[in-house]
Amino acid sequence: MNPAPGEPRRWPQGDQIMNNEAKSHLPSLKSESADYVTSAVKALVSAVPFAGSLLAEIAGTIIPNQRIERLTKYAQELEERLSKLDQDFVRAQLSNENFTDFFEENIRQAARSLTDERRKYLASAIANGLSSEDIEFFESKHLLRILGEINDAEVIILRSYLVATIGGDNEFLEKHKEIIMPVPATIGASQKVLDKSALHKSYKEHLTFLGLLEWQYQTDTRTKGMVIDTFTGGPKIQGYRITSLGRLLLRHIGLANAKGQPVNQGDGE
Repeated sequence: MNPAPGEPRRWPQGDQIMNNEAKSHLPSLKSESADYVTSAVKALVSAVPFAGSLLAEIAGTIIPNQRIERLTKYAQELEERLSKLDQDFVRAQLSNENFTDFFEENIRQAARSLTDERRKYLASAIANGLSSEDIEFFESKHLLRILGEINDAEVIILRSYLVATIGGDNEFLEKHKEIIMPVPATIGASQKVLDKSALHKSYKEHLTFLGLLEWQYQTDTRTKGMVIDTFTGGPKIQGYRITSLGRLLLRHIGLANAKGQPVNQGDGE
C-alpha cells in the first residue's frame, strides 16, 4: 500500500527491520571485499609484472602451504608431549579462557616458525604450561611472548649460560660454537668478522634487555671493588650470566629440568 502524500514509507515489520526484498538489493560486503583484493592484486601484477606476480604467488600459495606444513609438524611435536598427560585433564582446560588464550598465541607462533627446534620449544611450552603447578597460564603466555621476541641463535646463546662450570658443557658448546663463540673482532679483521661480532654482541644485549641475562662486573682482586671502565665511566663489564627468568624460560621450553640441568630434545645435544 502506498503511503499518503507526505507520509514516510514504512516496511511491514517496522522502521528497525528491513524486509527481505529490501535486503536483497544491498551489496554483499564480503563479496565486495574479495573483489577489491582480487582487483588490487591484478592491478599490482599488471603494473609490476615480475615483483607483482611474486607477491601474488607468495600471498596466495606459498605462505598458506608453508603454514600448513609448519602446523602439521607442530601437531606431531605436540602429540608426542600431550600423550604423556591425562587427556581428560587437557580437554577440561578448553573451558579455561586463560589456557585457550595461551594456546592461541602458541599456535600463532607455530604457524610462523621456521625450524623444527622452534616447534619443539612451542610444543614443550604447552605441555609444561599444563603440567606446572606453580606457573599460571597467563604467566606461561608471558614467557611465550618473550620466546617470540628472541630468535633461535639467541635461544642457543641463552642455553650456553645454563652450565656455569668451565668444561661442563663441552658437547653443546662444540656443536654450536659458531653461534656461541664467533671469531673475535680484532684489529685488521675482515668486514664479515666485524659484522658477525656486532650481531653476536647485539644478541647478548637483547637477552640482557629482556632480563634473561645480566651483566657480570669486573672486580679488583686486591680491593674487591668494581673496576671502572675508562671509556664509559661506569663499571667494567666482564661477562654475562643467566638470570632466574632465563632459567625459567629454558625450563618452560624443555631445555632445562626443574633442577636447572640441561635437557636434550632428541636433536643430539
